[in-house]
Amino acid sequence: MSIATPRAQSQLSIQEFTSELRKLPPASFERVDAVQRFLREHPVDPDSLSPYLCWDHQHYTRNLIDKSDLYELVAICWEVGQASSIHNHRDQNCWMAAPIGTLMVQNYRVMAQDIEAGTCKIEPTDTLEMNQTNPVAVDPQEPVHRVHNPAELKQRAVSLHVYSRPFDTCVVYSDQQGTCGVIKLHYTTQYGH
Repeated sequence: MSIATPRAQSQLSIQEFTSELRKLPPASFERVDAVQRFLREHPVDPDSLSPYLCWDHQHYTRNLIDKSDLYELVAICWEVGQASSIHNHRDQNCWMAAPIGTLMVQNYRVMAQDIEAGTCKIEPTDTLEMNQTNPVAVDPQEPVHRVHNPAELKQRAVSLHVYSRPFDTCVVYSDQQGTCGVIKLHYTTQYGH
């Protein structure tokens, strides 16, 4: 008598992943659970990402893989110890998976903010671990967060970000100085170039 063992979940190439992502109905991008489940059920083969990976010792890189009216898919490359600013996503949903390495997501609650005056008061809330088996979603009710690649892990990391509706600016925050302001976002590479 044989005992059935669960089959290892097969990984998709980034091209297969993108093809499947494009099949999701528009309503999927309006709810957090649908795309998060998609990321969990469609892990990406890290080797297939190589055309989209670009590294910089000074700053993490943002590499556009795919873009439509509904979403953009970006690979972010993190050297050891690199971190994003504390930021939001301009009222857009965001889902993240880490096919390479482990990243930490520190979430924040905005107690007060005045963009025109450039002032804010924020406080840290929960911290989430993002890895190959644990994709995370940004909470639409409290979307301010920071992603970092812990130096103690001593490894590079790559995260895939799906943003519902492309956007090219975000608000960055300083919890230390109580300041905030809008910045323009740029891609390091687009479509592997």
